Amino acid sequence: MATESTIKLTAHDGHTFQAFRADPADTPKGAIVVLPDGGGSSKIRKVADAFAASGYVVIAPELSPPAAVEATADGEAPAAAQDPVAPLLAEIQSTVDSVKECGKVAVVGYGAGGGLAYSAANRVSGLACAVSYYAIGVVDAAGAKRKVPTLLHFGEADPIVPFPAVSMFRAHHPEVSAFSYPNAAHDFDAEGDTYDETATAMAQERTLAWISQYVVGQPPITLKNAGAYALAKTDKKKKKKADDDMGPPAD
Repeated sequence: MATESTIKLTAHDGHTFQAFRADPADTPKGAIVVLPDGGGSSKIRKVADAFAASGYVVIAPELSPPAAVEATADGEAPAAAQDPVAPLLAEIQSTVDSVKECGKVAVVGYGAGGGLAYSAANRVSGLACAVSYYAIGVVDAAGAKRKVPTLLHFGEADPIVPFPAVSMFRAHHPEVSAFSYPNAAHDFDAEGDTYDETATAMAQERTLAWISQYVVGQPPITLKNAGAYALAKTDKKKKKKADDDMGPPAD
């Protein structure tokens, strides 16, 4: 059974923030940083306990709210406005640093936290891989090629992250492994009206396989025209199904 605690972390600029931590009963396989949707989520404890039961140290930071930004005297936006996620990524960096003695570290984010996880993949050091669920802001501003293996989950009925935009994103990022789930909406793994049991189970299986490959297993192979992909145990027999890996575009 996992051991739970609330701890205090110190960012590089000296300010402190809290994080929920769950430690597995046995020696950890590695660590997972969990980023919730928005300022927090009631499901984070459940998510953390599930990952801890699979053998990982799990830590979910309570990230600071974005600071209010005022224009300078000349009317130009200050640096904080030009890069509003930088303070949050700095806290994520401190969170990663706090668990790196446990082994390799993955980051898993949901919604707005999924967008942060996607940014962290390229801008936070010490990450072995990244996973995002229905990430907000990713398909609209995909950014540079990924520096670490990245897995994305999308619902095809998500009104917040439209599926046509997901398809366009995938065409521009063949190095990313993106899965979609028919009829799944935003927050498809959260308890309530949007919950989709099938999509949740499949996404969790793929996420655990991805993390196991990059955090626990051997280094991944590099596939032609596909970037770094995990050797995950996914169902590849039903390629005609919409919930299969959208995969790299054809040569």
